[in-house]
Amino acid sequence: MSKIMIVVGHPQRTTFCEALGRAYAKGAASGGHDAKLFLLSEMSFDAILRDGYRKEQPLESDLRVAYETLAACDHLVLIFPLWCGDMPAILKGFIERILQPDLIARQSTESEMNWNIFANKSARIVMTMGMPVSIYRWWYRGHALKLLTRNILHFIGIEGATFEQMTH
Repeated sequence: MSKIMIVVGHPQRTTFCEALGRAYAKGAASGGHDAKLFLLSEMSFDAILRDGYRKEQPLESDLRVAYETLAACDHLVLIFPLWCGDMPAILKGFIERILQPDLIARQSTESEMNWNIFANKSARIVMTMGMPVSIYRWWYRGHALKLLTRNILHFIGIEGATFEQMTH
């Protein structure tokens, strides 16, 4: 049995992304996995990293639960719409906020450049978009995917993320 964290990075409720997240959670549970769904639209947290990485911004209770779930999970699923060629700001803020304590703790230490904070986890990225995938890859050059896989997931130790694009 795997522990799966599903994050729906859409700021609105009752969206296609939320439906995908709920379906993923239901399918995972029916397969015997422990799936926890996080709808950012329902969570209460400040998505702005107020002091950057200079000073720790305490995690609100919703973010604390999300952080603990991320630390304990085997598989991370990120579901979000493509907006202006990238993920919605609430998802980026969520990621920055839950990673901040670990990144600050490593500053000026021997493990400062040891980015394997969450090693031995897998990930799946599900991105919805209102354009053909070929246009996204040609015009945007897969920017949001590269940002997530190389600059965020790889940075924290999650390797080999799989990717799904869904047009609607």
